[in-house]
Amino acid sequence: MNDFVKDLAAVRNTDVALVGGKNASLGEMIGALSEHGIRVPGGFAVTSAGYWRLIDGNGLRGSLQALMAKLDRKELSNLGEVAGEARSLILAAPWPKDLEDAIRNAYQRLGEPSVAVRSSATAEDLPTASFAGRHESFLNVRGAEALLDACKRCHASLFLERAIKYRHDMGFPDMKVALSIGVQRMVRSDRGSAGVCFTLEPESGFRNVVHIAGNWGLGENVVQGAVVPDEFQVFKPTLRQGRNAILQRRLGAKQKTMTYAEGGGTVNLDTPEERRERFTLGDDEVLQLARWSLAIEDHYGMPMDIEWAKDGEDRRIYIVQARPETIHSARDPYRLRTYSLSSGGEVLVKGSAVGSGIAAGRVRILERPAEGDLLQPGEILVTDITNPDWDPLLKRAAAIVTNKGGRTSHAAIVAREMGTVAIVGAVEATARLKDGQEVTVSCCEGRTGRVYAGRVPWTEHDVDLRTVKPSRTPAMLIVADPEQAFRHSFLPHRGVGLMRLEFVINNAIRIHPMALVRFDALEDAAAKAEIARITRHYPDKRQYFIDQLAQAVGTIAAAFHPHAVIVRMSDFKTNEYANLIGGRAFEPDEENPMLGFRGASRYYNERYREGFALECAAMKRVREDMGLTNVKLMIPFCRTVEEGRRVVELMAELGLKRGENGLEIYMMTEIPSNVIRAKEFAQHFDGFSIGSNDLTQLTLGLDRDSAIVSGLFNEQDPAVMELIASVIASAKATGTHIGLCGQAPSDMPEFAQFLVEQGIDSISFNPDALLKGMENIQRAEEG
Repeated sequence: MNDFVKDLAAVRNTDVALVGGKNASLGEMIGALSEHGIRVPGGFAVTSAGYWRLIDGNGLRGSLQALMAKLDRKELSNLGEVAGEARSLILAAPWPKDLEDAIRNAYQRLGEPSVAVRSSATAEDLPTASFAGRHESFLNVRGAEALLDACKRCHASLFLERAIKYRHDMGFPDMKVALSIGVQRMVRSDRGSAGVCFTLEPESGFRNVVHIAGNWGLGENVVQGAVVPDEFQVFKPTLRQGRNAILQRRLGAKQKTMTYAEGGGTVNLDTPEERRERFTLGDDEVLQLARWSLAIEDHYGMPMDIEWAKDGEDRRIYIVQARPETIHSARDPYRLRTYSLSSGGEVLVKGSAVGSGIAAGRVRILERPAEGDLLQPGEILVTDITNPDWDPLLKRAAAIVTNKGGRTSHAAIVAREMGTVAIVGAVEATARLKDGQEVTVSCCEGRTGRVYAGRVPWTEHDVDLRTVKPSRTPAMLIVADPEQAFRHSFLPHRGVGLMRLEFVINNAIRIHPMALVRFDALEDAAAKAEIARITRHYPDKRQYFIDQLAQAVGTIAAAFHPHAVIVRMSDFKTNEYANLIGGRAFEPDEENPMLGFRGASRYYNERYREGFALECAAMKRVREDMGLTNVKLMIPFCRTVEEGRRVVELMAELGLKRGENGLEIYMMTEIPSNVIRAKEFAQHFDGFSIGSNDLTQLTLGLDRDSAIVSGLFNEQDPAVMELIASVIASAKATGTHIGLCGQAPSDMPEFAQFLVEQGIDSISFNPDALLKGMENIQRAEEG
């Protein structure tokens, strides 16, 4: 080896000026992380000294400097012309013999295998900036001549339009950045799979998960956003404890598979349907990758962006890149801007939301970057897919919508970096949206982004969370949607006082649990066919319900860990259960479902007992397999003490024994009998949660949804207040935790004051009402 070429195993993080951030990181992992079992393909780096040998050996430094001086730095109007001339100078330059010999000899020592040739700029992959995707990379390069050609093209890519613009935006002088090249033995992921890992959740910046994305074939389709990949979320704290800490598995469409082409290079093929229906990684492999990601993050001491590849021949996983995550690590985590739609509207397309913002404007559909002059500032860019060639255009767009791509695609990464609203994987967006059409692009509704027709009004609110003073009375959250959990975790909460299962069952699962238990006996052919389609990956249909519910609850429990997350077991009414797929065969017709077959009464009844067993199995998986023992369980609408005892005993039979592994079981206090016999209920439950809505309705004997009598609904009616005061006193006497869930304490300061005066242990609010509710609590406490 000489100054022009270095073996990757011989370089370390301190060698960034010589080999660039990408190669320095690879060498660091080979040298420092092999003890963790982390595999990195071997290879060598063509150093920055080699780059300057090519430039100065051909007398190009002055010519390139002069070209860069001609660049219109204000409007970049001649960017394409200047960039093209600069690349032509480099591509036409012959290799100095000593540099060419050094590259040939290093390749020969490697055994002349098929290699990946990747650019590694000497200012690249810093914690404050990432040149990822700005320079060229080449896969499946075979033979010395092809290697030299690929290296020359990498050097020339330092002057691609996107690379020049990025240096301009980041303040890097053009002639101070050199380019090293990494030459690595190819992993045969063309016969396996590949993808990326982030050691934080890439939308919210939540630090306690490893996010893994994967696709069949070479990893370029994931990096470039050409496919919707499989996605996995792994919870770091319980992963470190050796638990099966996979919170989520999402099967991606995986539309394309990139493989080697005959004679070198690559070809992108349609993925066969059978492979699209299979996950790219098994659970053991997901956990292995997550453990490796943790080790890499621990070593570097910062969140990391990692690329992995699974060799289809030796079946082993390799790490092929690791760099600092540059988006969320640069943001102030205490600054919170929240968005909320003031109204709904017609949804034109849906996809994966990037960020949490909202934007409105006119649609501009473009097929290629060359049409960029058509895009006016503030328009909504709609296209099939983006790659780094689009970068100079993207800052002009108010929002970006693409047909293809996942959360780790190019469009998603650039949108996060720029703070631009984006929806990726919005299938047929270019067909359904029309040029010049006014639309609103919303990413504030969880993982699903929506494009609405017209300009839908919205509100924005800025908060510096460092200024939010916590109240003495814990303020908790009411949540239902797992997609919002990581984002809401940054609010100044003390845990979750109420997680509703109904949202998950209705929106994610959609199937009546008894229709899964008794799938083979279903008589409704249409429902049976639909259930078969939805659960096609589950030979045992019951496992579909358990798996989906456990993932949803596990995600929320992880987001708010180690604070308590109180999960209310299902509380649909019969008419609501009947609307689930296959539900009508299992639900009676009731005149008044509000007062009928609901809550605790269902759980031990033969009509639903097996369905309740599925709920319990999901909760057991969350607490025992995932290790999320911060989950507490709550029983709704428990009419009698005997009923409470019976349900708690049934849960013990189903593996959820009160007190075992720290399990606490709470009861909703929403029926006057719960108040009157509170001390007796306390013998069977660890806590109470006042459901002020139902308690008010049942105390006053009215239906708040009735237009005729709804005006009488009032949580501050003396009768309701007396019951609340009474149950708080009973809870204090028995040492039972008691909280309240509802909107009233945020809407009515005097109600919050009443609760504080009675000694309530906690109050739970919807996320959009939390800060107002805390303000009301503090005013009462200062009182």
